[in-house]
Amino acid sequence: MKPIIAWFGNNHVAANLLMGLIILAGLVSIPSMPTKPFPDIDIPIISITVPYLGAAPEEVEEGVCVRIEEELEGIEGIKHIRSNASEGICSVSVELFEDADKSKALDDVKNRVDSIDTFPAETEKPITTLATPQRNVMDLAITGPNDEKTLKEIAQQIRDDITLLPGVTQASVSNTRPYEISIETSETSLRRYGLTFDDVAKAVRTGSLDLPGGSIKTNAGEILLRTKGQAYSGEEFENLVVQTRADGTRLYLKDVASVVDGFADTDQLLRFNGKSAALIRVDRMGAQDVQHIAQTVKQYIHDVQPRLPEGVTLTVWNDGSTMLQDRLDTLLQSGRQGFLMVLILLALFLRPRLAFWVSLGVPVAFLGAFFLTNALGLSIDVISLFGFILVLGILVDDAIVVGESVHSRHQEGADQLQGAIEGAQRVTIPVTFGVLTTVAVFTPLLLGVGFMGQIMGVMATVVLSCLVFSLIESQLILPAHLGHSKVKTEAGEVALMLLPICAVLLLGVAWDVRSYVGLAIGLASILFAIHLAGFFAPVAKKIISLQARFANGLEHVIKNQFKRVAEAAIRARYLTAAIAFVALMSAIAILASGRLPFSFFPPLASDQVVAKLTMPLGTPAKITNDAIKTLEASANKVKQQLNEQYPSAPPVTHLLAAIGSQLSGGNGPSSSSAGGGSTANGHVGEVVLQLTPSQTRDIKTRQVADLWRESNGPIPDAVELKFNSSLFSAGNDIDIQLEGNNVEELRIVAAKLRYKLAAYPGVVDITDSFRSGKQELKLSILPSGESLGLTLSSLARQVRQAFYGEEAQRIQRGRDDVRVMVRYTDEERSSLGSLDSMRIRTPDGSEVPFATVGEASLGRGFSTIRRANSRRVVNVVADVDRTQITANEVIDDLRSGHIQELMAPFPRVTYRLEGEQASQRESLASIVPFFAMALFVIFTLLAIPLKSYSQPLIIMSVIPFALVGAIWGHLIMKNLGFLSGLAMMSVLGFIAASGVVVNSSLVLVHGVNDRRSRGDSIFDAVVNASVSRCRPIVLTSLTTFAGLTPLMFNKSVQAQFLVPMASSLAFGVLFATVVTLLVVPSGYLIMNDLGNLFRRFRGLAPIPG
Repeated sequence: MKPIIAWFGNNHVAANLLMGLIILAGLVSIPSMPTKPFPDIDIPIISITVPYLGAAPEEVEEGVCVRIEEELEGIEGIKHIRSNASEGICSVSVELFEDADKSKALDDVKNRVDSIDTFPAETEKPITTLATPQRNVMDLAITGPNDEKTLKEIAQQIRDDITLLPGVTQASVSNTRPYEISIETSETSLRRYGLTFDDVAKAVRTGSLDLPGGSIKTNAGEILLRTKGQAYSGEEFENLVVQTRADGTRLYLKDVASVVDGFADTDQLLRFNGKSAALIRVDRMGAQDVQHIAQTVKQYIHDVQPRLPEGVTLTVWNDGSTMLQDRLDTLLQSGRQGFLMVLILLALFLRPRLAFWVSLGVPVAFLGAFFLTNALGLSIDVISLFGFILVLGILVDDAIVVGESVHSRHQEGADQLQGAIEGAQRVTIPVTFGVLTTVAVFTPLLLGVGFMGQIMGVMATVVLSCLVFSLIESQLILPAHLGHSKVKTEAGEVALMLLPICAVLLLGVAWDVRSYVGLAIGLASILFAIHLAGFFAPVAKKIISLQARFANGLEHVIKNQFKRVAEAAIRARYLTAAIAFVALMSAIAILASGRLPFSFFPPLASDQVVAKLTMPLGTPAKITNDAIKTLEASANKVKQQLNEQYPSAPPVTHLLAAIGSQLSGGNGPSSSSAGGGSTANGHVGEVVLQLTPSQTRDIKTRQVADLWRESNGPIPDAVELKFNSSLFSAGNDIDIQLEGNNVEELRIVAAKLRYKLAAYPGVVDITDSFRSGKQELKLSILPSGESLGLTLSSLARQVRQAFYGEEAQRIQRGRDDVRVMVRYTDEERSSLGSLDSMRIRTPDGSEVPFATVGEASLGRGFSTIRRANSRRVVNVVADVDRTQITANEVIDDLRSGHIQELMAPFPRVTYRLEGEQASQRESLASIVPFFAMALFVIFTLLAIPLKSYSQPLIIMSVIPFALVGAIWGHLIMKNLGFLSGLAMMSVLGFIAASGVVVNSSLVLVHGVNDRRSRGDSIFDAVVNASVSRCRPIVLTSLTTFAGLTPLMFNKSVQAQFLVPMASSLAFGVLFATVVTLLVVPSGYLIMNDLGNLFRRFRGLAPIPG
């Protein structure tokens, strides 16, 4: 390495070209990197959906779900199989191992499922896909027409227009009922004309079709033959012939049935600000840019609004680009402020010329990292930007150590170029191996699993990329700049230092690239004019004088006061070690006291409050709609109250209400029991209160949720009403999955567990996934029916045709897939008496009443049957108030014996932890072993250059004290109101700090060894090394802390996710600095004392102190 440093130092042209190449590569890469709110998370889950329309959950379970589970057993790469059997649909989720070949697993699963030939005849073709997360950019609400058909047609036209826009490929109309043509005939009509449902369906199938007929090859050419008679509208279906009599008269479909060309019989309704609405969801695909899509769609809205029919309004709802911009602005502002604080620190501690070249390493490393991360497929998002902020203060560490070493060589009498080369070569080993130890700590984060593992991987990739280019810059480029710098005057030095400071300040003022260039030229012109006028030189001289006084004063403090403290600490090294041990115990005591509650992934406040309502399954949509209107009324009351309370910045903007679905999704057990294609969603709904961005309002989202909950009160007969104000989370705080085969046993254990959880203070919103289903009539055939030649199958099929319907055709009408159904009239399908009066057709063509051949017994089924690993499951979920108790404390207490006591009477029922607890267990299990391995790698990296087994232990002894700083830092930040406790990100911050604090310790021990090699005694070498390395160690720690300070004290919602990690790193490094300067030197001599004791024991001469 040393010859390479010398070559680049002597050839400054090569160093500048290398720097130019890195800068150019970064500048070219930035425009091509997509901007996203969050990195794309790879979900290793295969989803299988099998519609079994009209079937009860138990029928779906037995006929579809169980058969799929049995067929999928033994496929390589499968981790878990979960299924939901709901009314009319089976949904199977196949979770894969992280390292599984997803394409191969998808092919295997699809082939196995498609090979099943024992599904009931009424099931539709299975849909097998690899799950992809929804990547919503924005939603558009269309209001105006009260007519449902007109509203949907306008929505479809707008959707088609949006998909034709450049850069927009995915848009869909959401929460509108699908088209359906319903051919409704009464029992009276069927009997009058001697028809059956099969006759009517057959007439539709044979009379409405397009059929190719081949071709006729004539001498004049080939002529195609086509039969064209497909009906597409209700009017065309009405004119289909059902029968042609012997006398030539025809019986048309309109004579037998009424044809309703309308919508499927599903309970779906959407209101936006109290008006009927349709919703268009605009999504991004792959690496598409969120901001570009949003700007394109907003421009379209602006252009199309005047052309829309009168009264039709198009409103942007749930704009993800605004949230993205808010997050990016927050992080960029924190980054600018952090970099500015780093620059000010450098300017105070170092000569302006040296401070400028040291600070130059930050943008060079950043641009190099942009090039590398772009090549690796990363995007510009919240996590990647945090990675840059995280490493902001760390990047200058190497350059500071190199700069200090170069400065020392110059003071020793070396000329400018030779001093730069020799100074860099002198610290090559600690700098290089210091970076490698940091790399070793961040590498395990690349190997994490699950959601958190992928987040950590993005962050670690950014940090490692920055460290690579930081090492290149500090070792190959910086020495050349320090050795060939032509700036000699005080004015020139100050101008150099002002360059990055002004550049950073202008970033906060300029609104685009053009304005930035203009402002920069203007500021440069003003400074140049001041220089020409002769005013700059005196100011520069004063600045240099002030910096010199600060630097000299600091040097005086280090060489006097600090030296005396260091000597006293080293002489009383055992007392120093004891004090350090007490500090370590204090951190452990804070953890044990529970003052810092641990949450794996604290919920992040959203800019929406969502009220999710679940009524008993089978509740008519009208009753659910009345309950939703109650929620809307209370929401409007809250809106009016808050907008009057904050007239200058009204916090509430829009109100969205949905019946039949819950558009916002959610965590934990779903209350909805039906999937697509079912008619069972009339019992669920939600109301969404849209708020302004958090930084523009004076009230928190949680406060709005509490105010709304209090204003609304309970909903009569509601099974569940939850007010959610979180953006997202890793799952429910408490999620205990009970597994067994007997649903009644699961229900009893779940009820007992809910009662037990309610006894814990701070445990709220306790519920479980067990829901009683609708009332149901279970049909069976009587012996009298069997004697007439009927079978249970034929009986069930005729009943299904009458009440659910017979799908006669499925036609493509534009982009809509339209079912043509033959069934009873709406009036007959709404009466239980219709079943008794229904006529059953026997094989000989006769008709008999249903009551004479079959019977129906009244009962109640399940809303949804959940299965995991071939067993039925019920999930008991709850949230916790972290100011009173933590989820970990509740789980630990339950597992100490209470849950075993509850389950003792039911030995066939088992449990496992899901939700946040499962994610926590999985993440820790993947990180801890690799972190232990990383510690061994750090030991190896230290032992190799030091050629010692004991000295790496001295250096690594500082790592536990990074934890002390992190714990105390969290306690301070909690008392200041910036943190609520520890989180998984806090643990990651400590891991990051472990690699950083080792660097300073390595620099110190390397200095001790260097002085001992020059003949100093151990005591003098330790003291002098502590004094000589004090300034670079303190400066590197302060720059790391300063770079993270703006983010730590940022109260915006966008930064809350990142504050725990920033706090752990910043305070961990700060406290470890004190340990490095006082405890590590003491440890060095304690190790020497132990060595001397061992030598005396062996009869050898001790090493003199």
